[in-house]
Amino acid sequence: MKYEALKDYMLNLSKILWAKPYGDFEHPCIVVTGNSSYPSQLWDWGNWVNNIALRQIATYQNKQDELLPYEKGSVMNFLNEQKEDGSIEIVIFADKTKNFCNFVPHKNIHKPVLAQHVAFINKYNPDKEWVKEIFPKLKAFNAFYESNAKHESGLFYFFDDFAIGVDNDPSTFYRPDNSSASIYINTLMYIELGAMAHLADFIGNAEDAKYYKTRQLELKNAINQHCYDEKDGTYYSCDINLRPIDKDVWLHSGAPRHYSTLIQRLGCWSNFLPLWAGIPTKEQAERIVKENLLDEKGFWAPYGVRSLSKYEKMYRLVGTGNPSSWQGGVWILSNYFVFKALDRYGYKAEAKELATKTLDLLALDFEKNGAFHEYYDPETGEGIFNKGFSSWNLLGFNMLEYLDGKDVIEEFFV
Repeated sequence: MKYEALKDYMLNLSKILWAKPYGDFEHPCIVVTGNSSYPSQLWDWGNWVNNIALRQIATYQNKQDELLPYEKGSVMNFLNEQKEDGSIEIVIFADKTKNFCNFVPHKNIHKPVLAQHVAFINKYNPDKEWVKEIFPKLKAFNAFYESNAKHESGLFYFFDDFAIGVDNDPSTFYRPDNSSASIYINTLMYIELGAMAHLADFIGNAEDAKYYKTRQLELKNAINQHCYDEKDGTYYSCDINLRPIDKDVWLHSGAPRHYSTLIQRLGCWSNFLPLWAGIPTKEQAERIVKENLLDEKGFWAPYGVRSLSKYEKMYRLVGTGNPSSWQGGVWILSNYFVFKALDRYGYKAEAKELATKTLDLLALDFEKNGAFHEYYDPETGEGIFNKGFSSWNLLGFNMLEYLDGKDVIEEFFV
């Protein structure tokens, strides 16, 4: 078997991501990584995607029942830290006295992946009583976004550019506060609203189910209206930092602005997330894939998908930790999302090619260094930063099972 050594390594590596209750973590949980870069921390979307990887591995090992308390505990540890206004911070610590880089509460908040994490867990282990118990907290979390991070266009935005997950993505990094209606956060929110509707329906709450279905459709329409660019055949983030219309200004009153956003024509990997979420039509998907993703001078690289198109002036391959660099390097996480997007729209050959590129990359790193890195050179496969990083790199196991024709764990989809 081509990847036998790699498979054994991932199976062994997965063991260190299971953590029993410790410190201020009341519940067992899935931790971020096996090295010292993120000690005693739980990160928002890292928690969710690590769960996807570990469930695939647990299924292979027939340990699904053993994993369940760690899955639920990962959610519960975050919900335990919810503020009165419904917000939850992006990272929590086993030692509550610590803070990461002076995070500002209510600004550096958990991305909208909580409900879809719960829906993912519930998909494989339905538990009506658990969902009923935590649903009010999920509603409060969603309401915080609706009240504080929603633009008149119907799109959602980041409060600032600090530690958004794709840290130095130029569509948000160094931009003014409250100015980036990122396609990344809006796609995640689209699935989040669908998850809220699903969970409400699951516990028999028809009124809330209808409400969240309506909100989800509204967001889908806003994404297609403001973020899809017919000229380039792809989705982009939007600039919402526009001057308000001043009726007392002669030129404003003479030609009042009839638009609420401006397209940011930046080639970021997150432009492909709507494909993962099932938002575009088949015709739009074809343009996204053929005219954008598969362009070898832009995104499609020997070892996967460049996190920033090589056409962009900001493109550079450097090893940085704070912020982490998403300006061209290949991340296993972004490879995974694009791989799932290709498979979802029927681009099976391309999905297999990307899965193979990803596994070749991980196998090369393991053979050469005995460990994984956080992100990689897209041309050579050399690790750029943070040797010993595990976390969502274990999504490679999901791709391995896919190539072997096995059933692959699915995220929650609408």
